Amino acid sequence: MKIENLEDLFNHTLEDVYFAETKLVKALPKMAKASDSPALAKAFMGHLEETKEHVTRLEQVFKMLERKAKATECPAIKGILEEGEELMKEVKDPDTRDAAMIGAGQAAEHYEITRYGTLISWATLLGHKDVAAILDKTLKEEYAADDKLTKLAESRLNKEAA
Repeated sequence: MKIENLEDLFNHTLEDVYFAETKLVKALPKMAKASDSPALAKAFMGHLEETKEHVTRLEQVFKMLERKAKATECPAIKGILEEGEELMKEVKDPDTRDAAMIGAGQAAEHYEITRYGTLISWATLLGHKDVAAILDKTLKEEYAADDKLTKLAESRLNKEAA
């Protein structure tokens, strides 16, 4: 995709985050399965349902923009997910693995938070206020998922790993 203006960049970034969300739909069940903590597994599976909704919302956004939903490979999220997979395989202690997966999960959440925040700003500037409102719903859920992981880590799981 040739990027010549903000609209092009906005569309490219939509494709990028669509790629990220579809990859996370596949990664979250693996993370839940590898979790030793039932609370962490439940958090990952709960966010899986939200992530499926995020994919649906992005497809709605593409439709509103009269574009076909398309994913553009995103090296950043690929790297975050690959690192998470490596940690799931390499870290043998279950408590330490849970702490590592929280960190990996938060890395993905922080990436999404930055993407959605940027997309909302650009959508507003470009006059796509209805699109910005939809993206804002997802941004709030990403913040909540990150907060839930932080609370799990700080209340118990990091202490168990220590």
